[in-house]
Amino acid sequence: MDRAEKKELVAELSEVFQKTSVVVVAHYSGLTVAQMQDLRKRMRAAGASVQVAKNRLAKIALEGTDVASIGSLMKGPTLIAYSDDPVAAPKVAVAFAKDHDKLVILGGAMGTTALNPNGVKSLATMPSLDELRAKLVGLLNAPATKVAQLANAPASKLARVFGAYAKRDAA
Repeated sequence: MDRAEKKELVAELSEVFQKTSVVVVAHYSGLTVAQMQDLRKRMRAAGASVQVAKNRLAKIALEGTDVASIGSLMKGPTLIAYSDDPVAAPKVAVAFAKDHDKLVILGGAMGTTALNPNGVKSLATMPSLDELRAKLVGLLNAPATKVAQLANAPASKLARVFGAYAKRDAA
């Protein structure tokens, strides 16, 4: 890798660190190529990304960003998982680490907050933004549905009463 490629990689990583809301750092030593491809595929499906970069270049890219606290984690064979959704990358990384003991989560960062491995795991248990939006819409729709049921209930009760009187008079 020549000097121009290194500068380009540092610029790309710096942009990633500035734009993403969460970054997870993990050791991947011992994972096969097929397992790494599976991890990348799962991350892509969740709207996240995985990247392996030289630690020295990643540390340079971290300078001046909110997630600069993860610089100390960049030792050994590390990979970086990141996403705009604060839950997507941690959720996939933790689930993959449960299935593959060779992936060891070192920590991460969410904005300016540094996360230890337990922090990443607890973040992974939270619902995603889409799930939260669905719950919010459900909560907003619930009162409207109940109001509609209450408005229709008296009319249906009256119809049943009139129907009962009609049956009684006919008999």
